[in-house]
Amino acid sequence: MPTGTALHDPRRQLFEAAERILLRAGPNALTSRAVTAEAGVAKGVLHRYFPDFDAFLAELVRDRIRALDALGTALNGSAGTGTVTGNLTGALVDLFDPVATSVVGLVIARDELRARLRATGSTGIPLMTEAAAVLAAYLRSERDLGRIAPDADADVLAPTLLGAAHLLFADREAGAPDTETVRRTVAAVTAGAAPS
Repeated sequence: MPTGTALHDPRRQLFEAAERILLRAGPNALTSRAVTAEAGVAKGVLHRYFPDFDAFLAELVRDRIRALDALGTALNGSAGTGTVTGNLTGALVDLFDPVATSVVGLVIARDELRARLRATGSTGIPLMTEAAAVLAAYLRSERDLGRIAPDADADVLAPTLLGAAHLLFADREAGAPDTETVRRTVAAVTAGAAPS
C-alpha cells in the first residue's frame, strides 16, 4: 500500500518551500524542519538530496545565482536603448525581489553558508558579487556605446549601485521602495558617469 505522494521535482519543491518561509518570516525562520513542513514532506526527504542543511542552503543560493544569467541577458540586451538610469532601475527592482533580498540576509548571517559558497567559487558576499558582475558588464556595454563617460569605472559603479539599492530594499518591515526612489538613487550614484 502506498504511503505518500510522489514528488515530481523534490529539490524544486524544497527550494520553493524555503522561499515561501523567507518571504513570510525571514532568514531566521529557515530551518530544515520548517522547510520540510512547508513542503509537506518528511524531514528525511531533504537529507536524501542534500548531505546537510547548509548544503541545501548553498544550493538554494546557487539557484538564485544561476537566475542572474537571465537578468544579465535582458540587461545587456537593453544597452543602447531607453535610458541608462531606467535600465539600471529596472534591473535593480528585478534583482531585489523579496526572496533575493532575504537570501542576501541569509548569506550575510550564516558563516558556514558563505564558506561553502566560497569553496565553490563565489567571493565577497555570494549573490551580491555575481550581481555586481552583471551590472558591471552592462555598464561596460553602455560605456562602449558612449552612453556613459569613457573613464567611468564599471567595477566601482556596479557594487556602489548594489549597496545603495540593498539599503533601500533591506528593511523587511517597511517593504520595497517605490520605483521612483530607486530611480533617484541610481541617478545620484551614476551622475558622475554621465558623458560630457
